[in-house]
Amino acid sequence: MISFDEAFELFTKRARPVEQAETIPTLYAVGRVLAEDVVSTIDVPSWDNSQMDGYCAAASDLSGASPSHTVRLAVSQRIPAGTSGAPLEPGTCARIFTGAPIPAGADTVIPQENVLVDDEGRVMFNRAPRPGEWVRRRGGDIACGAVAARAGERITSAKLGLIASVGAGYVKVFRHLKVAVLFSGNELTAPGETLPAGGIYNSNRYTLRGLLRDLDCEVFDVGTVRDSFDETVAAFKTAAQSADLIISAGGMSVGEEDHIKPAVEALGSIEAWKVSLKPGKPVALGEVCGVPFIGLPGNPVSCFVTFLLLAKPYICRAQGIEDVRERPLYVRADFDWKKPGSRREFVRVRKNDRGGLDLFSNQNSQILTSCAWADGVVDIPAGTTVKAGDVVPYYAFGEFFK
Repeated sequence: MISFDEAFELFTKRARPVEQAETIPTLYAVGRVLAEDVVSTIDVPSWDNSQMDGYCAAASDLSGASPSHTVRLAVSQRIPAGTSGAPLEPGTCARIFTGAPIPAGADTVIPQENVLVDDEGRVMFNRAPRPGEWVRRRGGDIACGAVAARAGERITSAKLGLIASVGAGYVKVFRHLKVAVLFSGNELTAPGETLPAGGIYNSNRYTLRGLLRDLDCEVFDVGTVRDSFDETVAAFKTAAQSADLIISAGGMSVGEEDHIKPAVEALGSIEAWKVSLKPGKPVALGEVCGVPFIGLPGNPVSCFVTFLLLAKPYICRAQGIEDVRERPLYVRADFDWKKPGSRREFVRVRKNDRGGLDLFSNQNSQILTSCAWADGVVDIPAGTTVKAGDVVPYYAFGEFFK
């Protein structure tokens, strides 16, 4: 049995990044992984522009304005967003709107709520502005030639907007990772069917497919495999024909009805089998017919947690992402963990309205409610306890998919 840290290093080291890439419209690129840098060919913004609706002027023309001395300027032009004004006439101001280019001769913007207009239509200023006030400078967001998004980064919605802002209509991304999934056990029943005596509904199938979709993988579902060596071997052969990675759930013990390990060894090899981790000790890494293989436990919580902690970083590295290690937040525990365990444990918790973390009452690996209730896990090293008020490493579920 290896430690969690050893398992993490092994999983991420063995991941083989996909090599093939494709060019797709930026509009449809959210969730994909960039295969090359997106370099801006323009300054963003492309000109000095107004941050406010108001009036632009030369600051030097308003240097004498004060609460006791009003400076009045005639309005020489009107500049809505999407238009380009003429050079500003000396001694005048221009009506300008948010996003509109600052005309030559102007260097400051005065918000409309800070001025008055007299009966002759002249604008009354009672404060001397500094040059550059309420002006968004050219290239203030992204300079021409700067990298807007780097190869190996997943394109989030925010990053997608940034890429679009530099005018990139297409991006080069790695192709989708093809992941085959199979689920081992005679007891597994499809939701919607009548549950037989001794049966359970196959929740892992839905959990894993959802997690893989969240990671933008192409999922090949081999389905449920009965507790048979021959059927398990056949399922693995089918999966290996079209997948970059095979993930199984269940059948990970070494009893007479557990056939994952002997089937994998018959078709390939196993490099790691057990990890000192709770939930989820029976986690495997190997290869089947030359295709990488990850075996996850059948207990629903163990399956969910080990996917996040080990399968997910493997997948991200295989998708072309370099930095796959999650960073915890350090948050106050509003619970006690009194009994030190023999394995490193990731317990299900949820942030409360006091800024601390509450612990789900039942941490059994079969209680899937704990995962649906929680918004993250706390990392408790082997042999340690937690007292209410301690600051603990907290991994938010949402951070796993950013």
